[in-house]
Amino acid sequence: LHKRLYKLVKRAAKDKALKRGVKEVVKAVKKNSKGLVVMAGDISPIDVLSHIPVLCEEAGIPYIFVRSKADLGAAGATKRATCCLMVVPPAKAKDNSELAE
Repeated sequence: LHKRLYKLVKRAAKDKALKRGVKEVVKAVKKNSKGLVVMAGDISPIDVLSHIPVLCEEAGIPYIFVRSKADLGAAGATKRATCCLMVVPPAKAKDNSELAE
């Protein structure tokens, strides 16, 4: 599942369909953007991310944890490790069906 998830993040980064970082993800969740929230499990302190699953459940947005923030940052096409990101459907209709799978 992790490999498929990293492939999805790479594809979304290529299509510019990612929101990176806690601030952008929280803003997108509060605006009821549809997508998938991916969070790293090796964050210290965990209080940085502890409120995001609650917000996602209230908004009905699916979320998932992965093992490493470094791997998540690499898959998201950034040089820095990232603790969370959100894959949003792109504006193009044809790409929408590919990322929805």
